[in-house]
Amino acid sequence: MKSSAGLPETLGALRNYKDLAAKLPQRSVKDELRENLICRLQKREPLFPGIVGFDDTVVPQVVNAVLSRHNFILLGLRGQAKTRLIRMLATLLDERLPYVAGCEIRDNPFAPICKACRDKLREMGDATPIAWLSQEARYVEKLATPDVTIADMIGDIDPIKAARAGQNISDELTVHYGLLPRANRGIFAINELPDLAGKIQVGLFNIMQEGDVQIKGYPVRLPLDLMLVFTANPEDYTARGKIITPLKDRIGSEIRTHYPVALDHGMTITEQESWSKRPAPIEIRVPSYIREAVEQLAFSAREDKRVDKRSGVSQRLPISVLENVISNAERRALAIGDSVAVPRVMDIYAALPSITGKLELEYEGELKGGDAVARELIRLAVGKVFTRIYDGENLSTVVQWFELGGSLKLDETAPSSEMVKQLAGIQGLLEKTKLLGLGSSEPDAVRAAAAEFILEGLYSHRRISRNEEIGFTAEPRRREPAPDDPKSKASRRNYQ
Repeated sequence: MKSSAGLPETLGALRNYKDLAAKLPQRSVKDELRENLICRLQKREPLFPGIVGFDDTVVPQVVNAVLSRHNFILLGLRGQAKTRLIRMLATLLDERLPYVAGCEIRDNPFAPICKACRDKLREMGDATPIAWLSQEARYVEKLATPDVTIADMIGDIDPIKAARAGQNISDELTVHYGLLPRANRGIFAINELPDLAGKIQVGLFNIMQEGDVQIKGYPVRLPLDLMLVFTANPEDYTARGKIITPLKDRIGSEIRTHYPVALDHGMTITEQESWSKRPAPIEIRVPSYIREAVEQLAFSAREDKRVDKRSGVSQRLPISVLENVISNAERRALAIGDSVAVPRVMDIYAALPSITGKLELEYEGELKGGDAVARELIRLAVGKVFTRIYDGENLSTVVQWFELGGSLKLDETAPSSEMVKQLAGIQGLLEKTKLLGLGSSEPDAVRAAAAEFILEGLYSHRRISRNEEIGFTAEPRRREPAPDDPKSKASRRNYQ
């Protein structure tokens, strides 16, 4: 008998699938993952599409772990795609897998491990009903928290089930199975493993290695067929908990994840994950230099000594910042009636709420304040992008305009056309926007954003000044120290 999808619905019909019936009894989940991975490698198919920057580091180690049939753990700071990566392991499973219909632990019809299925097969034989598991149903995930119990993870005696069935309470049929047995013949993932209480970790490794566990004093034999994967933050070993040594010993591979190493990798991830392509009544155009500045912000924060490196700077930071930057540009364009919303550097400053909450500061940073640190990081990021584009470019005419007494305050509520008229008054400024790939026919919003980026770049390098009251002005000239001033470099050599 077959289902409407052409799949067998009884054990007898399943036996006619010779290849499947031959390999089901002896092939474990780890064998299945290994075989499917080998097939994908031979066909040169992508293994984990959407995972960027791990091709030469993390992915080869994950491949080695699967080929070795290891349970493994991903260690890394927050926002390093650990959970996303382990969820994609399910794509290496078979599309469909048969099990004894109605079984809580998805028993193999050719090698059942639970008493209920063994009894059913003995009674019904080839008429035993068969159901099918999809890839998604074979992946089970649990976030570890201190309040997780053995009953949650493995199971507990159910006295109500015993009473209804008239069974002895010590009978295996009275067990209510937890998450781990219900993940049988699949992948079981635990996030933030160190948060799991030590006694739960003990029960976990016992069922991993020996396949048995004691529930309320009654020994239950459960030789589960599982691939176990874990994630953990290295900081958690000291901050909240730890992984007990016997469990670490039973984890085959420990794989370290990392943040994007190259800026273009980070930009690819941010563009892929952010809600930047959104429905709107106006066109949204995000300049490449703004995307780069937002990504550089995260890179600069990871290197800054005022930011706690043990906590890390999540890749969620540039994703959230870019979304906020676009939203501020969208709000401005709708308010002033522009047909195109183009993010500017001022919009990155407006996105401070999406930055400060994601930075864990050291003592020095706490003294300065989250807003001040975030503003300095934005200035630094814009400066680095500006240097890459305009390094060696002569911008002295723009600087000179300010040194001769010019000042410019850009009004966010003014239409872009008025801003362009103001910016055109600065000698040579709009001509320099050509290096940003702008043509003469670009909308005013695009030209205004590019010109403002140049001014912010000059400000970041302290060639001009800016404050909230009067906007961009000349950088105040510093008084040269007197020759006998101890602060001067010359006198400092001889000053005792």
